[in-house]
Amino acid sequence: MLDFIALFIGLALSWAFGTATVAAAYSRSTSSAPGSWIAGCGWFVGIFATTLLMRLLSIAGASWSTTSIGAPLLVAVLAGLWIARSGVRARIGDFPRRTGAALAGAHLRGWQRVAWRLLVGWIALRFALLLAEVWWLPLYPWDAWTQWSTKARVWFELGRIVPFVPIQEWLDAPSSSVYLDAAPHYPATVPLFQVWAAVLVGRWDDALVNLPWWFTGVAFCIAFYGALRRLGFVPLLALVGAGIVMSLPILNVHIALAGYADLPLAAFFTLGATSAFLAVRSRSLADVAIAVVLLAACVVIKNPGKVWLIVLVPALVTAALPRRGLQLAGAAFGAAALAILWLARNGVNILGYQLSPQFAMPWNALFDAYFSFANWNLLWYCAVATVALAWRQLLSRDVAPWTCLVAAGLMFLFVGFAFTNAGAWVEDQSTVNRATLHLAPLVVVWMFVALAAWRRAASVSEAKPQPPGGLTRSA
Repeated sequence: MLDFIALFIGLALSWAFGTATVAAAYSRSTSSAPGSWIAGCGWFVGIFATTLLMRLLSIAGASWSTTSIGAPLLVAVLAGLWIARSGVRARIGDFPRRTGAALAGAHLRGWQRVAWRLLVGWIALRFALLLAEVWWLPLYPWDAWTQWSTKARVWFELGRIVPFVPIQEWLDAPSSSVYLDAAPHYPATVPLFQVWAAVLVGRWDDALVNLPWWFTGVAFCIAFYGALRRLGFVPLLALVGAGIVMSLPILNVHIALAGYADLPLAAFFTLGATSAFLAVRSRSLADVAIAVVLLAACVVIKNPGKVWLIVLVPALVTAALPRRGLQLAGAAFGAAALAILWLARNGVNILGYQLSPQFAMPWNALFDAYFSFANWNLLWYCAVATVALAWRQLLSRDVAPWTCLVAAGLMFLFVGFAFTNAGAWVEDQSTVNRATLHLAPLVVVWMFVALAAWRRAASVSEAKPQPPGGLTRSA
């Protein structure tokens, strides 16, 4: 139990560092952000900064320990609190009351307060059960113990980062200075999550090293709620959106069966893209900085993160240039289609996926994954309904960037499923769900934004004066 408490305190320290950093950025910014956005993004900034610190310590030849990693984080937090001590004192003094009132729905009345409390209770119960799963289950998922945690275990035992190399280089190596696993080219960030947890526990524990995934889920829920609040949704609707994302079975699986990089990539990409869109609108340096940090992390979490950044570009162009952005985005889609055809014809290998000129979309397996099996609840049915209801608004000024992002993301996924060896992993229902998880939370945001635009358009139409009925022109 003491190990568990120490682990919680250490991970909370990373969270506190990130939250202090994000709060400091917004304290000097022209745009304001709700506490949920600041606190939720704080975990992602903090844990990413922790892995960067661990990399620096490894380069410097310093062994990892609770002191060498935790002390700089603690000093940074204390320094931030001292610099902003007057504002912090006022906030901390009232923090328990404000937090309790917010969780209890004191800002709502009637049925909305009841609905709020039921949703908060359901989400809290969900995370309590997920915490039990993470605490009790040892490292289980296949990829986790063949190509992610292999690195974490070796690096923890050695106290530093050592290279993992392909099998031929490993065979040719003169000593045990290099190591081998199923994916030596994978980035180091996610394994360092587990190393930090193991350092805090003081030993390698196959269950406790997965607690950062639970923290990631909790923080993502909080930040997603904050994102919808910043996009103009009322608290109850924002909570419904967070609940929808947290109800996705595949997302819950990636918390309970921790160890994969897909949940962190989905969270970093969702929040980074949202912050980028907010930055275009607010012109705030704080939003720009948060977007840069979160999107940069995507590149070093999982290799497809590089492609997801490219996918984001047409949407950002559309957001930044509302008059000509759609034409430029359309040209980008056309150029991308031609480039894909050319690359497929030449059999190019991209990020380990071999492109093939033969179109072979596994439609039946894809339909099963999205609409038949219990991976996504009603997400894709709701997406289809959103298109049917709000098709006139999908390319409107507020919705077009989100539509471009979702369209480009689906294009990336479907090209991978149809033109590469990933099609086989759609048939066995493996990669199709993990890869789609990267985009799914943004699909939820897109649905909310599109349906809000549709509702506004309907309200305007209803408010227009109608000509008096029953009148005819006289001869």
